[in-house]
Amino acid sequence: MAKAIYLINPACDFPTYFGAEVYAANGFRPVTLMADLAVVTLAAMAPSDFEVRLCDENISPVDFDCAPDWVGITGKITQWGHMRNIAREFRRRGKIVVIGGPYASLCPAVVRPYCDILVRGEVEDIAEELFSDLRGGGWKTEYVGSRPDLSHSPRPRWDLYPNDRALSGTVQTSRGCPFECEFCDVIQYLGRKQRHKPVVQVLGELDALYRIGHRFVFLADDNFTAYRGRAKELLAALRDWNSRRDRGEIGFPTQVSIDAAKDEELLELCAEAGLTHVFIGIETPNEDSLRETKKHQNLRINLADQVQRFLDHGIAVTGGMIVGFDSDGPDIFDRQYEFAMSTPIPIFSLGALVAPAATPLHERMAGEGRLVSGASEVAAAPWNTNIVPRQMTREQLLEGIQRLCNKLYQPAAFGERVLRFMAALGRHGGPRRTKTKRGPVGDLRAVDHDSLALLSKLERFGPQEREMGSRITRELYKKPELLGFVVGSLLQYMQIRYMYEQGRFWESHPA
Repeated sequence: MAKAIYLINPACDFPTYFGAEVYAANGFRPVTLMADLAVVTLAAMAPSDFEVRLCDENISPVDFDCAPDWVGITGKITQWGHMRNIAREFRRRGKIVVIGGPYASLCPAVVRPYCDILVRGEVEDIAEELFSDLRGGGWKTEYVGSRPDLSHSPRPRWDLYPNDRALSGTVQTSRGCPFECEFCDVIQYLGRKQRHKPVVQVLGELDALYRIGHRFVFLADDNFTAYRGRAKELLAALRDWNSRRDRGEIGFPTQVSIDAAKDEELLELCAEAGLTHVFIGIETPNEDSLRETKKHQNLRINLADQVQRFLDHGIAVTGGMIVGFDSDGPDIFDRQYEFAMSTPIPIFSLGALVAPAATPLHERMAGEGRLVSGASEVAAAPWNTNIVPRQMTREQLLEGIQRLCNKLYQPAAFGERVLRFMAALGRHGGPRRTKTKRGPVGDLRAVDHDSLALLSKLERFGPQEREMGSRITRELYKKPELLGFVVGSLLQYMQIRYMYEQGRFWESHPA
């Protein structure tokens, strides 16, 4: 009789900047912004005699009535509440629960009481042992993985995943980041020596997603351009691969550091390969804060000019911004607002500084007696922080971040940034990618119809939103080639407004 394992990616505990909870909240089918890579990769590691079932809780509820031999749960700190509750319920029903992933690896003592088997670290090099032990009934209570050669990572089991409910597919081409930002837990989990999948392996994964029908694929690297030589090799391969598609090209969002803008050849290859959007951790215009947090790659450059270089190549930018560094005084909120409004960036993910477990910042805050216990229950919310700032009270920090977020996302301010973005994007030729042929799922997916229907509800928010929409629409008539970029920004705006409103964070008329 086949052994059965139920692999679960829990929902986030609260809506996030990069979630899609706004769809279900408006009566549409639940969707996820990016297809979850963890559960499909784990599924590919299971032996052929195992029956594997997946659940992405962003898309469908957990089936507590199913009868697997084991339940596997993954997740980050932003999912910990759901991870814990799911584990409790399955254990109450007598199921054996395995928990792994980033949060279990970084906070094993917290997770340990909620599982029968704890998995720390990356799984590729210990998967065979783990599944063999499960099959034989002699499993250990804890397994510790290494940092594997990524050529050992199997092709994900996308055939088990509800791809029609994901706005984009996902491929990971590397793990780790060579930088040493004080607040970042990625390097604690995945290391500072970046490891890469072979190019042919990446293209094979893209082939599978293309056949399924994905026409956007998130490159889930922590810093896609950290090693420029490798990035250029892969981008050239992506360019050539994309040029051979006969049912529309794929667009690639990813994450990069701003120093990539210094390399003209790299930017050209990004555009030619089909990179459409990049997330950049801008963090702050305060150079003292950048030095303090060891964000050296953002120093000695004009941040706004570097952002514009991406847009010159038809690549949209989303910016990450943080307030609450030791070098931030009470004026930081106005400084951040002025900087943001000077850029052609519609979407910023803004938040108060948080010290994640296992990071140098967490260690420093603990040593200085500035950690606040019990403050991380809603870790992804911008109004959360677990530190006591140096130059202001926690109350001043949280009031200031609320005021900043509300000012930046007032319809007039957001609309102004969208219009500036439309004027700046590809001013030397416009977006590079123009193929729009539909694939078997492609642009005809029900989720895309839902996106347009959701967008039609924006004008119901109020007169300011209607005016904003009218201004943007008038400009779109002049630049119809920007429709996809603008629709994406407006949908993300609706998600952000939903997140703020759910947290009672939104003010219609901020001071």
